[in-house]
Amino acid sequence: MPKPGPRLRLADVAERAGVSLATASRVLSGRGGVSEELAGRVRQVSHELGYVANPYARTLAGGTSPTVGLIVHQVDDPYFSEIAGGVIEVAAEKGLLVQISHSGRDPDYELRQLRHLIAQRVGIILIAGSGYDDPRVEAEARTELSAFQSLGGRVAVIGRHTLGVDAVLPDNEAGGRAVTAHLLELGHRRIAVAAGTPGLTTVTDRLAGVSSALRQHGLSLDDLPVVHSDFTRDGGRVTAEQILGDHPETTAIIALNDAMAIGVLSVLRAHRIPVPERMSVVGFDDVSVAADLAPSLTTIRLPMTDMGRMALTLALRPPSTRPRRRSTGHTLVVRDSSGPAPRLSASRP
Repeated sequence: MPKPGPRLRLADVAERAGVSLATASRVLSGRGGVSEELAGRVRQVSHELGYVANPYARTLAGGTSPTVGLIVHQVDDPYFSEIAGGVIEVAAEKGLLVQISHSGRDPDYELRQLRHLIAQRVGIILIAGSGYDDPRVEAEARTELSAFQSLGGRVAVIGRHTLGVDAVLPDNEAGGRAVTAHLLELGHRRIAVAAGTPGLTTVTDRLAGVSSALRQHGLSLDDLPVVHSDFTRDGGRVTAEQILGDHPETTAIIALNDAMAIGVLSVLRAHRIPVPERMSVVGFDDVSVAADLAPSLTTIRLPMTDMGRMALTLALRPPSTRPRRRSTGHTLVVRDSSGPAPRLSASRP
């Protein structure tokens, strides 16, 4: 006799009840098309054996749809738009559809989106965007993805460290080091950082790169103003206003993504502070509009469209016994928003 409890298989219930696996699945998932006599027998056997329905098996039993579920942090951020473009390109080549969900950098809402995609019977799930410094925040998502994979689902992520699945990892620390070294080589020492939301691994990794470059020049991140706000254009505006108010001696601002850098530039323009003559600004990502800003933005280029392609390509490959990792590389792109540190008089802010 099969052991009672969650390890019991639906096939065990079907065999004991004398029905097909499909019939047992229909009854226990609440679908119709089965006589009341058979349905009652299946439910009775299920109760007697202590069968606990597996939501993933129930979802996948009907077959997965040719759909890729893509969860991004923010759909209107060009960073995620370009990643989505890469996913869509590969999906089109493979005859797949892409369903995009928005998490708003809220791990609880992201988990709900993940469960919704599983309930929709998508065959592949991709998650793009920073993870969280506290692994406990992602523990439930990791469990959900593991169960989804164990029953045939495919998964890959972009920018996540702890989910235990195939991952495309942006070159965040090395990029932070390179863009900071660029400013230091231009003579800047009064540098401030417009940092994103605390607790995001992307923010932590990029700050680690900034810190590494500073140490190589005998400086410390602890001596720099690091102002946290949302990882958005509005967040960039908030940090720029605080930096100008509290640290008027600043000659360069490192924004940890291009969206924040755009917000910083808008505040400097409103205050009539010339860039880069008085203040240099650098970003991170090289979104498509970065070259078209006035001044054009110095930034770290990540291959965002390729990242989307890489993630879906990884998910489509045969499963591996260990999670696969793909690094993106990075390129420092020097444009008009960075220049030599100005000579500031003692009385001038």
